[in-house]
Amino acid sequence: MSSLNWVRGINATLGRVAPQWAAGRMRQLFMTPHELPPRDWELPLLASSERITLRFGLSALRWGEGPAVLLMHGWAGRPTQFAALIEKLVGAGYGVIALDGPAHGRSPGSEADVVLFARALLEAAGELPPLRAVIGHSLGGASALLATQMGLRTETLVTIAAPSKVLTVLRGFARYVGLPPEARASFIRQVERQAGIPARQLDVARYELGMPGLVVHAEDDRQVRVTESVAIHESWPGSRLLRLPSGGHHRVLAEIALSEAVLELLEGVDEPLALALAS
Repeated sequence: MSSLNWVRGINATLGRVAPQWAAGRMRQLFMTPHELPPRDWELPLLASSERITLRFGLSALRWGEGPAVLLMHGWAGRPTQFAALIEKLVGAGYGVIALDGPAHGRSPGSEADVVLFARALLEAAGELPPLRAVIGHSLGGASALLATQMGLRTETLVTIAAPSKVLTVLRGFARYVGLPPEARASFIRQVERQAGIPARQLDVARYELGMPGLVVHAEDDRQVRVTESVAIHESWPGSRLLRLPSGGHHRVLAEIALSEAVLELLEGVDEPLALALAS
């Protein structure tokens, strides 16, 4: 029996007998990242980085000099997954800062969520020059969108393979691990209490997004459906939607079309708009 089938079997039984207990165990599992080490192709970029520690303990990697671009990886991810994009940005004259998200890499914490990721972006932005762009992958993209509603200021914003609604993510995970209906509802309530924001509010359709942006998604992404990025684009008047035929959920970060579209967005920002947003 696979470990997933074992978890589903336990949840099917205890989720009915002790729904809050089963929900609590799954909440802990859901909010505890299990990271993988960098791949060989990430190591040269890692070696060329400068490790920095922000005022409240967040860790980040930095490359290059120039207008600041802030990157946030996805769940159980790492900064060097952006390797191809970082090389293009640095080559084009940008200074890149890529965070280790809360409870990831060398940043403190044992659990994380989209709200903590958003607060990390706000903390980083407070110690950096005015941001030319914030770029987030998956949960990092969702957190970047949320951070703009919490006060994050950036000239442009890019989301890659990001979900549009956190509630959809929670329901999908609860079904995936086999929680029965009562335990499923308890799981969502427990995540909401931990995050401090009702999940229904974490929906791009509720956000006000005034900056120009880019929404990127691969058609063959099996972790986050491409329809999520369509929903983000439809809720964001100043965005461009880039749907790539392939790239999955992670390989999309290395697509040349992604790097080209990001540079086109950054270099197309009008100077008067940039000055207005930075003031």
